[in-house]
Amino acid sequence: MNQRDYIQHSVQINGLEVHAVYSRESIEGIFLPLLRKLTKMQKKKGSRVLALLAAPPGAGKSTLLSFLEKLASEDEQSGNVQIIGMDGFHRRQAYLVSHTVIRDGEEIPMSRIKGAPPTFDLEKLTERLKKVAAGENCGWPIYDRRLHDPVDDVITVDGDIVLLEGNYLLLDEPGWRELKTYADYTVLIQADEDLLRRRLTDRKALGTASYDDAEKFVEFSDMRNVRTCLEKSGDADLILRMTGDGEYAIVKN
Repeated sequence: MNQRDYIQHSVQINGLEVHAVYSRESIEGIFLPLLRKLTKMQKKKGSRVLALLAAPPGAGKSTLLSFLEKLASEDEQSGNVQIIGMDGFHRRQAYLVSHTVIRDGEEIPMSRIKGAPPTFDLEKLTERLKKVAAGENCGWPIYDRRLHDPVDDVITVDGDIVLLEGNYLLLDEPGWRELKTYADYTVLIQADEDLLRRRLTDRKALGTASYDDAEKFVEFSDMRNVRTCLEKSGDADLILRMTGDGEYAIVKN
């Protein structure tokens, strides 16, 4: 690998240092054109542009958006980009512990499937998304992994171009599919299921879990959510596919 053909990017995500490498081919062929397209849309619209980026767990969406924000700040042809995520709309732990769902014929606490669509406060997400789409400067929550709960209004959304990332933003199910109507542009990332399983297990094993424990957790929890994203996400303006080396290729533009 010629190092001059790649850019390294490091960012703290959920308390872990994440390292990614993006090729100049992807930067010049996918990322910069996307940022410049959104910039042109914003100038033409004359007000805030909201873009949704949906991807399954393990597809590198948070790292990618962090890189896009940095790239936009260094590119004279790109406007003011702000990134936000939907993780702050997890339901509170007290709610998840006290409410149940049926999975595989068994009634279990919602806390056991934390991260699945029912464990998010979709009503609150929709309400806040309307404000962002309307161009309001408003508070935005984050998820605090030390508290295991969301904390409201940590971020002030005030960007001209706002990129919102999340697993289920393009989910083609009642309530979720309406989110797309507030967006000016949508991006969907696809990936091979086995690739995502490996990436998620490796990431989980970086914590206190053994690799065997990590595999069991990922299969019970994360892979259900992966399949939901892969099988039930709707169409998007731009569709990318994650490749085995962590790069992205255009499927639809």
